[in-house]
Amino acid sequence: MSKEKYPIGKFKPVKSYTEADLKNWMEDLRTLPSSVNKLVIDLDDDALETSYRDGGWTIQQVVHHLADSHINMYFRVRLALTNSKPTIIPYDQDSWALLIDAEEEPVSSSIDILSGIHSRLIHLFKNLRHGEFERAYYHPEDKKDYKLWEVVALYAWHSNHHLAHIKQGIARIE
Repeated sequence: MSKEKYPIGKFKPVKSYTEADLKNWMEDLRTLPSSVNKLVIDLDDDALETSYRDGGWTIQQVVHHLADSHINMYFRVRLALTNSKPTIIPYDQDSWALLIDAEEEPVSSSIDILSGIHSRLIHLFKNLRHGEFERAYYHPEDKKDYKLWEVVALYAWHSNHHLAHIKQGIARIE
């Protein structure tokens, strides 16, 4: 079950980073929308309704979850850059995955969202001034501060984690 649920392994928090790490993580974020699109563009509705594992979300729900999650990340990053260590509002990702738009809306809408958000994020990240990656927000569920460089690492992992889920779902179709 663990390999199906965490095909690339669980996220391992990083203690520090290099400029090369940051560049690699941002590249993962930059390429996510096109990578998702390439995987799902030719899938029909039945294929999109395939779950990546027994009891897991469908491919369609995974794509919509990526947009939902990365919208939240985008908002949190902007809060951290414009406020002094703001407390973010968590959300129930499983409930969001069951909303009608996640179950019925074409995945192209979420790919469009990802494309726009990631374009803005990468532009923002590439233009942060010295020390701004040290800005943070507080996550009340995790009871933890997240520095922006940690957020970039986490969401690069999150991107690859769910790309692997989409690939697993596609493998179940074939």
